Amino acid sequence: MPRLRPVLATLLAAFVGSASLLLAPPAQAAASDADLAYRWAPVHYQDSSANYYTADYLAPVNYDGDWNTLNNWDNLDANTTRLTGTVYYSVAETATHWYITYAFYHPRDWKDYPLNLFSHENDMEGQVEVVRKDGSQYGTLQAVVSLAHDNFYSYTPPGSPFTNGRESIDGSVVMQNHDGAAHPTSFQEARGHGAYAWNGGEFPGGDGIVYKPSRTGGSVPTGGNDRDARYGLVDLTASDSLWGRRNNTETYASWGVFRGDNGKDNSARAPWTWDDMNDGSDLQAGALVTDPAYLVSKYFGNTGDLSLTYLRNPYRG
Repeated sequence: MPRLRPVLATLLAAFVGSASLLLAPPAQAAASDADLAYRWAPVHYQDSSANYYTADYLAPVNYDGDWNTLNNWDNLDANTTRLTGTVYYSVAETATHWYITYAFYHPRDWKDYPLNLFSHENDMEGQVEVVRKDGSQYGTLQAVVSLAHDNFYSYTPPGSPFTNGRESIDGSVVMQNHDGAAHPTSFQEARGHGAYAWNGGEFPGGDGIVYKPSRTGGSVPTGGNDRDARYGLVDLTASDSLWGRRNNTETYASWGVFRGDNGKDNSARAPWTWDDMNDGSDLQAGALVTDPAYLVSKYFGNTGDLSLTYLRNPYRG
């Protein structure tokens, strides 16, 4: 009998090990960029002008059927049924964080007289979300940095450890439930389309469009006060998208600058050239998406073990 004890122990250990494998939860698959972008896609509050609300609809850059951005202003009125809600995204990753860019496009940045001298063809503003990799499939949102008129604004959601850094935190991110998860919210002005965090209030003037992310594609709003519109997500780094076409002279007048000849010429910028004009000489144009880890490490304090080394970044190499 004593001789059998080691054998029985070995068999028992093998049985317990097999049972543990059978009962263990399956390994969690890594989230794709598309899934990450959808999980953290903002519920978007787009203010609209009663004078010309279709110019405030979100749209794809090639909404009119071509990539010639010199005709996007002129084609707007004839193609309002093609202004399908669209938001462009990209993802960069370090060992500690994901950085998800969301870019909102409008064919016109327009002002009322006497400010119409500052209008321009094409308009792209947006935000970068900072998501901590905490072992869960989609991580935890820690910060948002948005672009409005050549200035960056920084925000944190409830529970974020981030504090003021080189820049002061401008406000809080309001979270809103959509499709079974809490999503950040965002806001854009009418006409000029500066992008900020939504403050939880009503639209200025009382009318506006609420866009919610959709896996099945966007919709054209029913008017300037549609509270249940949808937008689809498009990878801006795909070969047939904005970054893939970065050297195409039909779309760009210079590096990251859309061609435009209405109002102020060539005045709209793609995300890789977004810039805050006074946040330090070490943060050059485009850093918000080309080196978001470094920018976030400077903009905020108490960022912990935030890594500055990219596992992948579509704008770097």
